[in-house]
Amino acid sequence: MHVPDGFINAPVSAATGVVAAGAIALSLRGARRELDERTAPLAGLVAAFIFAVQMLNFPVAAGTSGHLLGGALAAILVGPFTGVLCVSVVLLMQGILFADGGLTALGVNITDMAIVTTVVSYAVFRTLVKVLPRGRRSVTVASFAAALLSVPAAAVAFTLIYAVGGTTDVALSKVATAMVGVHVLIGIGEAVITALTVGAVIAVRPDLVHGARGLQQRLKLRVNGELVDAPGAAPAPARSSHRKVWITGLVTSLVLAGFVSFYASASPDGLEKVAKDKGIDTRTKAHASEDSPLAGYGVKDVSDARLSGGLAGIIGVGVTIVAGSGVFWALRRRRSADTSPASVPEGV
Repeated sequence: MHVPDGFINAPVSAATGVVAAGAIALSLRGARRELDERTAPLAGLVAAFIFAVQMLNFPVAAGTSGHLLGGALAAILVGPFTGVLCVSVVLLMQGILFADGGLTALGVNITDMAIVTTVVSYAVFRTLVKVLPRGRRSVTVASFAAALLSVPAAAVAFTLIYAVGGTTDVALSKVATAMVGVHVLIGIGEAVITALTVGAVIAVRPDLVHGARGLQQRLKLRVNGELVDAPGAAPAPARSSHRKVWITGLVTSLVLAGFVSFYASASPDGLEKVAKDKGIDTRTKAHASEDSPLAGYGVKDVSDARLSGGLAGIIGVGVTIVAGSGVFWALRRRRSADTSPASVPEGV
């Protein structure tokens, strides 16, 4: 769903850029509350993992593929504000380094793929965890449903943006039907990946999953025939250290981007297919980064396709985790400075 330059006119692209900038500013403030000693190391890794998995296009219909958007996964693992920033970092790296998603359309892509998916999925997720039985399985089920709905929501958002600022004269009903139809199928893949990833993390370190906090059931004791809450106990020691989880996630991301991505579907993704079939792409403009040495997810002057794509994927994971971790550590330090004793007014 990476929108290239030329699909949306300049005024609407600029307007979505303002929306995206405002949402990022709000998310920077909100992320300072979400990022702590647990989530700060994980957030940069989540961004890198999303980058890696987005390279793995999976077939969804004849001649069409899909890939993870990642908004639901990021929101559930590290929080909605941090999630918006994670996906935005990925989109920025993809646009600048890999010529994937237009630079003038960056506001469109952040609004559609980072903001809409995160807001919709987290709202669905929080609603479901309130009505489902409290437990880890419910978190996984809610993750599946939230991710499933986030993708067609993004398709609807693109359709609305196209209705206002589309540069081609294509019937809106045709665009809406095609976009929502194919992205419902892509949403199934998104849901499976999100649920499996959240389930894997929650099985090892439930305390690292932002969306699972506060869901533990208190132990009940029967006293004089009545059930009462047991006295609070110290949390059980983690079965795996932060470092082990981080290293496992990084290695997984590198393997996916550097090796598994070679076997991804070569079919156009949902938006590309719809754009070609309906004629939306007739005014696509050349990408400003088309001469980048990593454009097209390959390393320039490396003739072997497997090696070129693998190196590009590894570089992408490395750059994304460095950029993301830098942002999140800076926010974490800012939070620490704001809550230090010296920053608290005397008498408070």
